Amino acid sequence: MTDIIQESDASVQSALLASQTAQTPGEYMRAMGKRIRSGDIGTLPIILGLVLIAIIFQSANQNFLTPRNLVNIVIQMAAFAVIGYGMVYVLLLGEIDLSVGYVSAVGGVSTAILLRDSLTNPALSWMDWWNVIPIALIITTAIGFLHGFIITTFQLPSFIVTLAGLLAWNGVVLMIVGDGGTVNVQNPVVRNLASEVLPPIWSWIIIGLFIGLLTLLEILTANTRRKAGLRAKPMPIIIGQLVIMAAIGAFVAYIFNINRALTDAAPPQQGMPVIAVILLVLLMALTFVAERTRFGRYVYAVGGNKEAARRAGIRVERIRVLVFMISGLMAGMGGIILASRLKSVATDTGGGNLLLYVIAAAVIGGTSLFGGRGKVVSALLGALVVASVENGMGLLNVSSGVKFVVTGLVLLAAVIIDALSRRSQQTT
Repeated sequence: MTDIIQESDASVQSALLASQTAQTPGEYMRAMGKRIRSGDIGTLPIILGLVLIAIIFQSANQNFLTPRNLVNIVIQMAAFAVIGYGMVYVLLLGEIDLSVGYVSAVGGVSTAILLRDSLTNPALSWMDWWNVIPIALIITTAIGFLHGFIITTFQLPSFIVTLAGLLAWNGVVLMIVGDGGTVNVQNPVVRNLASEVLPPIWSWIIIGLFIGLLTLLEILTANTRRKAGLRAKPMPIIIGQLVIMAAIGAFVAYIFNINRALTDAAPPQQGMPVIAVILLVLLMALTFVAERTRFGRYVYAVGGNKEAARRAGIRVERIRVLVFMISGLMAGMGGIILASRLKSVATDTGGGNLLLYVIAAAVIGGTSLFGGRGKVVSALLGALVVASVENGMGLLNVSSGVKFVVTGLVLLAAVIIDALSRRSQQTT
């Protein structure tokens, strides 16, 4: 009799598990609509915003959606998208890093100075781009460690510590560059990093691999959720996403492979910019870390509720230090990309609107300022919005003052949407 009852209970539990994991495409779409109505709007505002931006600026200037200008937008957004990747991790903790602009400048200036000295100083003749770049990235990662160490050891607000870092590293850049004012990037590999393109066939291969990896990640995630007895994304939905991504990817590859002149005097080029490949590789790597590793889950947990994470056994202070190290590493990479794009570094490197654009990219893309919510892709999408707005206003010869006002309003709108979304989710 006991065996019969146990078998009955097991069958009931099995049926319950099956009912939980079974989800038709219609049920999934209705659940998605319910999440949107409750405030979980995801990337929807970004998609609608990009469509609106394209319509407005293309109507005002017919050059906005040309292949040449679209590739220019990718190159323009690269530096603050990469720095924004690290900023997303910081914001996920509910922290802020105001020093990333000048930390990136330290990375770019260090690279340019070391490459220059390797040509003039026999003792440094062994140094080339493949060892100079790692040295520069180690320096900026160490800066991130220093910020995180001070914040966690003395329990200081990250706003204050990184504000002090902003001032201090600005001074370091001024001292390193010196009276010369400008240091040219002389190494051809680093100098052409932001302008080099791959053969056209590689556009299709790389974008195809990227879409394939994203789809594989979706399938693995769905299978993991089903095994855990959770509702998972239905396979028809995943296939539909694959079709949409394939169409978008084919369009992007086509744009990359159209003959275009990056400047009026330059010969036409075709192919995927190397900088776009770097953006995708970093996006995949950092997304994997955030969403598929224990460290990534800990980052979300600490950002959601630091005290609860501490009681759960998570070493909160170590996570915070590691996140600031990631921020320093990404800032260094962004600084090298920016130096390559400008072909030089100067005393004002890392200043101007760089910090504004990095924070705006992360927040506009959907990363919450309150911590615990956001994705690495937020920085890429937000950077695309910021670069599109800046590029479009540049085509219209809008003044710098108006650019700052418009970008600030876009950032404010993103923060308001985030606050309303969070409030709506809390009340449902």
